[in-house]
Amino acid sequence: MKHLIYPLFIISLILWGCETHNDKMQEPEEITMLKEKIAKFVPTELKYDSSILDEREKTVVEKLYQASKIMDEIFLEQVYSKNDQIKNDLIKSNTEEAKLQLELFNIMFGPFDRLEHDAPFIGTEKKPLGANFYPEDMTKEEFENWIKNHPKDEKAFTNEFTVIRRDGDKLVAIPYSEFWKDKLTEASKLLKEAAEYADNPTLKKYLNSRADAFLSNDYYQSDMDWMDLKNHKIEIVIGPYEVYEDEMFNYKASFESFLTLKDPVESEKLDVFKKYLRDMEIHLPIPDQYKNFERGSESPLAVVNEIFTAGDTKAGVQTLAFNLPNDERVRKAKGSKKVMLKNVAHAKYDKLLIPIANIVLDPDQLQYVTFNSFFTHTLMHEMSHGIGPGFIKVDGRDTEVRKELKETYATLEECKADILGMYNNVFMVEKGVFPESFEKETYATFLAGIFRSVRFGINEAHGGGNAIIYNYLIEKGGYEYNPETQKVKVNFGKVGSELRNLANLILMIQAKGDYQGAKDLIAKFAVNSPSMQTLRDKLSSLPVDIKPVYEIEETYK
Repeated sequence: MKHLIYPLFIISLILWGCETHNDKMQEPEEITMLKEKIAKFVPTELKYDSSILDEREKTVVEKLYQASKIMDEIFLEQVYSKNDQIKNDLIKSNTEEAKLQLELFNIMFGPFDRLEHDAPFIGTEKKPLGANFYPEDMTKEEFENWIKNHPKDEKAFTNEFTVIRRDGDKLVAIPYSEFWKDKLTEASKLLKEAAEYADNPTLKKYLNSRADAFLSNDYYQSDMDWMDLKNHKIEIVIGPYEVYEDEMFNYKASFESFLTLKDPVESEKLDVFKKYLRDMEIHLPIPDQYKNFERGSESPLAVVNEIFTAGDTKAGVQTLAFNLPNDERVRKAKGSKKVMLKNVAHAKYDKLLIPIANIVLDPDQLQYVTFNSFFTHTLMHEMSHGIGPGFIKVDGRDTEVRKELKETYATLEECKADILGMYNNVFMVEKGVFPESFEKETYATFLAGIFRSVRFGINEAHGGGNAIIYNYLIEKGGYEYNPETQKVKVNFGKVGSELRNLANLILMIQAKGDYQGAKDLIAKFAVNSPSMQTLRDKLSSLPVDIKPVYEIEETYK
């Protein structure tokens, strides 16, 4: 009997293995593809310490969370005109494929894969270049010709807070406050209610003025009030800000929200950098005539822990930090505020950057990869958004960099901020703020971080900006790729001077409003070069980003 048991046992194992194999083989390709895309985002719980809040502050947080959820709803409509219908259809469907599509749809805020040049994963329709800010059949030429023939419409048509729609054979600009009147009225009501419970006078003032802005479509005063927030635990910014979703012109702002709690100890540590903001402007590698000394220099800095985000900032890849407001009038008067999301930064460093560095970086340089340099570069990146050209003159016209560079602006601006992030960290070494060892940490940590960013998609502003830096420095010798080991390293002897040259190139494109120069630079360097592709392929098994699981959503289900 013993001799029969083993063969039967082995046969059973073989049959079981075949069945398991067949089950895998029978899984539809679409299901496998969706699972792989979802797996690129590793679920990460983001907790917050509610014990530091009194009962009134907890009510403020709850109201702001509810208002933030409305930003999710508006942004979903801004991305694509068919989003609401697609989402409703997916919710009604009970198939495995529909459930997976809905999970990915919620990550991407639409049926387009933000990591794959917005390739559709539901249906075959392409994402409109202007998202849902313009008529889907409108071309850039039609928009530009309309303004040329109707110059009085230019201000309203290029305004960040209007949508463009057809009215018969005409194009018209509709204020956000009118287009999303019902949703913004509800959000305004929630902010007013939160303000009633806010004991901090500066927070109360901001919440009331931002509530008014939702209805008036004028965000200037509430941006000014946000800059004046003081002695507050709750750090909230809510409204339309970034213009990345508008890939046609980078004119139209998307709704978003950051609901956070301030970390006073960490925030105080960063105050040392504030006094160097003017020095950073002076230190820019461009002629003085192009430097911007008229921006405000208050530049408050804050380290916070994220409670919840909504809208534009939640879609796809998660934000590490933000630098707002974007209104050049506010920046001229008060500068801008840099807010660092510490719990998000730690999650990305641990779960993404370290595994990437171990794969792509020369082993001898792994010692220079540190959380401190990763976190501080993020700070300097945000500070660097606040320096350099803003208001400029082109052919005698008063204009802005954003308007002249059009759809290239976001990529060039993110590239500038990353370059100057390193450039200014080294400047802080020269000033004695950081030890000399920090220079190598800055360069090596950023090089590893490039491969975190380009995995978001080179068509995306941050990824495209990082691709420019990588390919430029590879060409100039600041970075060196070894095809035998398939590792990359920093040439510490060359990287500083070549980085300075690239900073000059990009800042001068901005200073002159050189749209063609921006297009040419992006075409040459914002590409998936052979060595970059090789290294990206080696990272295919790693998650691309975190998928936040917010504790607050469990609290207020």
